[in-house]
Amino acid sequence: MQCNKVLVLLGEVAAALFVAAAVPAVEMPLPNAKSVPDMQVLPLPYDQATFEYLGRELTPYHFGDQLRRPFWYPIVGPAGRSLTRMNMPGDPGRSLTQDVQPQDPDAPEDPLGHSHQTSVWISHKDVNGIDFWRDGGPIAGQIVHQTSREGLRYEDGPGAASLLTLNHWNDPQGRILMIERRRATVAPGEGGSWWMTIDLEFQAPPDGRVTLGQTPFGPIGVRMAKTIGVTDGGSRILNSAGQRNEAEAFRKPARWVDYSGPITNEHTAGITLMDHPANPNHPAPFHVRDNGWMGISLTLEGPVVITAEKPLRLRYGLWIHPQIPDARKLGQQWQAFARSKLASMGMKSGNE
Repeated sequence: MQCNKVLVLLGEVAAALFVAAAVPAVEMPLPNAKSVPDMQVLPLPYDQATFEYLGRELTPYHFGDQLRRPFWYPIVGPAGRSLTRMNMPGDPGRSLTQDVQPQDPDAPEDPLGHSHQTSVWISHKDVNGIDFWRDGGPIAGQIVHQTSREGLRYEDGPGAASLLTLNHWNDPQGRILMIERRRATVAPGEGGSWWMTIDLEFQAPPDGRVTLGQTPFGPIGVRMAKTIGVTDGGSRILNSAGQRNEAEAFRKPARWVDYSGPITNEHTAGITLMDHPANPNHPAPFHVRDNGWMGISLTLEGPVVITAEKPLRLRYGLWIHPQIPDARKLGQQWQAFARSKLASMGMKSGNE
């Protein structure tokens, strides 16, 4: 009899626990709760930061001081695949670091192959005679992210997130040739697309002078995924003048160039690289190749001089989109980009 009473009691307790579990918990109010930004840029280990939209990663930024230059990789498209890659298919190069030296340091090409093509990157081949485009050799410079208090600023928001950084462009002996402030702003777009706007401000050191020499290489490059290359993927290059692929668009001035192609067997996607009308050589020549890369040439026609009194301000845009848009759609996106106001390049005060 006593055993039966115990069993009945245990059954009643279990039933009560079941009912309690089925009743939704009452959430305590937070009268001072603040809204969570849709767009966030978050610090990561190993000298990285990542841009996220509603918790989905769009692109990480790599800025470790062991690299020749900071870069963004991957650039995640709407289908969840990266639309860019590291290095050129067939000639990936041998090293991203400084510990490998070329057999012929005076060769004009990059002695380490195409290891310098790091997804989306900022660089230039001739800064006071030092080559920041290549990865190795005695004339190869290094763009060094500064991790001091003024070197890193994270800003989240409902419509965009941005990362403001400070870089020193150093010669092989570590001397500062040029000072750069860089703001990357990432924002969601329509139909699963998203934007990355890159604002650059180049300054000469105090009492210094910087000459960006005549070259087609710099300041921005984009290495597309292998399947989005014209040669490897049967993809398409289209610029604002209606010119297609390398044969027509190579080093031609344009407002924008779009590189689109297959990213899976079911999906196509692409990136539109845009030149802002406030840039000094707009519309700029675009260096585009069927093998899967594109860049904007600032100094193809001649050098640009930077002094302490006359810094150089640039803005470039990347529209990361699904499918293969036509020229009308791409023109509309460029118009929206062209109307955008230049971002502040100053550091805000206050605690992080």
